[in-house]
Amino acid sequence: MKTTRRRFLKIQAGALGALALPEIVPASVLGQNAPSNRIAVGCIGVGPQGRGDMRNFLHQNLCRVVALCDISGRHLKAAVDTVSQVYGGAKPMVYHHYEDLLARPDIDAVLIATPDHWHVPVALEAARQGKDMYLEKPMGLSVEDDQELRAACRRHGRIFQFGTQQRSARQFRQACELVRNGRIGQLKNINVWCVGSRPGGSTDPIDPPKDLDYPTWLGPAPKTPYTLGKAYDENGAWKTWWYNYDYALGFIAGWGVHPLDIALWGHPAMMNGPMTVSGKAVFPEQGACNTAIAWDVKFEFADGVTLHYRATRNGAPAMPMNDVSEWRRKYGRIVDHGTAFEGTDGWVVVDRTQIRTHPEELLEEKPDNYKVRLPQSYNHARNFLEAVRDRRPAICPIDEAVQADILCHLSDIASRLGRRLTWDPQKERFTGDEEANRRLRKRPGGQAPA
Repeated sequence: MKTTRRRFLKIQAGALGALALPEIVPASVLGQNAPSNRIAVGCIGVGPQGRGDMRNFLHQNLCRVVALCDISGRHLKAAVDTVSQVYGGAKPMVYHHYEDLLARPDIDAVLIATPDHWHVPVALEAARQGKDMYLEKPMGLSVEDDQELRAACRRHGRIFQFGTQQRSARQFRQACELVRNGRIGQLKNINVWCVGSRPGGSTDPIDPPKDLDYPTWLGPAPKTPYTLGKAYDENGAWKTWWYNYDYALGFIAGWGVHPLDIALWGHPAMMNGPMTVSGKAVFPEQGACNTAIAWDVKFEFADGVTLHYRATRNGAPAMPMNDVSEWRRKYGRIVDHGTAFEGTDGWVVVDRTQIRTHPEELLEEKPDNYKVRLPQSYNHARNFLEAVRDRRPAICPIDEAVQADILCHLSDIASRLGRRLTWDPQKERFTGDEEANRRLRKRPGGQAPA
């Protein structure tokens, strides 16, 4: 490791100086040289979401978590403690720079759960270094980012799993099989809803937390001062990067990719021909958070099926765009996220708490005679590890992940431009609208489109 020692000493003197560093154990103790010869996994980004994902790997007998990387001392220490508790006191190697972790030849696969603006840069390097990857959603800050990562995964033959874990839950698979086998008749419309972004957040510059390497955290994003809660929930403030356009699209993608992905899984034919998309959204005018707090987006697909996508409230004022009471009356009970398929002979609505159908007896059907059967997974991390072992696609592979992520980008672009757009899924471009196409490109210098 050419630069690991130099960089690690820099960490000791700098960003992590406020916290005690964990003990380092040689890779040979935990990696592929271990008697178990399990898949060696590195975790890049071990904040609350990353640690939650990491726990799913820690309890799988197919793998061993051998290395952690984060530029936050508190996150790194918490993750090391978690690994040590599960592994009977054994501690993984720790890294400040993801390039050093990825340069290790004994690591087979990585979990990437950084802030959104780092997803694609880290994943691209993982592909170049020959690592299979489980990538937290959403994918890139632009469609061009998504396309670049897809090309890299194909070129380097990498197994890819998107963090859309609803595909590994029984009720979502059941709902999509009902639709794809015509059990609600001819599909006519899909309704999708999720939690909107939050408004607010301080804009007053303050010193970054001592345990955070803030310049590295910013990375490709615009170089702006630290503000309370930007990177952490701290001092009574909640983190704002989720809802700031410098680092994310907001929950139109960060939450919305989950129910939109299920819409795609239930009706993949939406990508078979040109579609139109139109929308409108409400954006905060004050505070650190500036992504859509409410939206109303409509897709019309070439086969005549429509999709209606809305936000639900997340600390935002009540308004028509975040009012889903009409859908609640139609389906009986809905929570703040979900996907509903409506056909000529009935409907099915699914979320993380339930699946409901009309007529109700559809739930009692045995799928043994269905012509279309979807792959079965009961644990998203396990499915990824089995795909790595067997060299086969995971349940949400790169091609489908890019399509789901593109639906989020189309929703964001259409609602920002406020006009009807035509999208060509084969060319992955808008037809006759260069301003819209400009918003598909990578952000120069990290700057979001005006």
